[in-house]
Amino acid sequence: MDVKEILKHVDHTLLLQPSTWEEIKQICDDAMEYGTASVCIPPSYVKQAAEYMNGKMAVCTVIGFPNGYMTTAAKEFETKDALANGASEIDMVINIGWLKDQKYDLIEDEIRTLKAACGDKILKVIIETCFLTDEEKIKMCQIVTAAGADYIKTSTGFGGAGATFADIELFSRHIGPNVKMKAAGGISSLEDAEKFLALGADRLGTSRIIKIVKNEKATGY
Repeated sequence: MDVKEILKHVDHTLLLQPSTWEEIKQICDDAMEYGTASVCIPPSYVKQAAEYMNGKMAVCTVIGFPNGYMTTAAKEFETKDALANGASEIDMVINIGWLKDQKYDLIEDEIRTLKAACGDKILKVIIETCFLTDEEKIKMCQIVTAAGADYIKTSTGFGGAGATFADIELFSRHIGPNVKMKAAGGISSLEDAEKFLALGADRLGTSRIIKIVKNEKATGY
């Protein structure tokens, strides 16, 4: 697969806690130069990044990140605030405790609430696969499909493990036709990126791919 084609599927990501504006600005510059799908950055930088890029690149941000155990009302406020600041894509984290407690209706209602806030903007649902059984992953495929979200996403990158080929293969068998897949965290080579796409992932959350293309040391998310 052509490198440019891979980059079209990358959410170029910087979510580390000490991230500065200069580092975010570099992410934005790289994304515009290399033609990624979006930049994925902390909510506090969304307005500044959106103004800086002036419509040249989609701005993605994270909600309920990284633990997911905020209230639905707090996540809804975060979402509306991010959209008002210029975000066009929202990556939300589910309440993993609710999933363990089998409170499936609460999870579905929360996703529906955030999708309603997003309207025609993209909503991706992070389920943090490293904490889940295969049965729980399958259940989340069903819930994300029923709730009308746009994507199911593997990981925050802060949970101890990232995307696996097995999880994307599992998702592909259980999501509905309205749901796309995002593999995120730990994607450390162009070969891995290409395989995730070949397995059906539509987006890749990573900070490393552009570093590889630039012949820099590929560390990070």
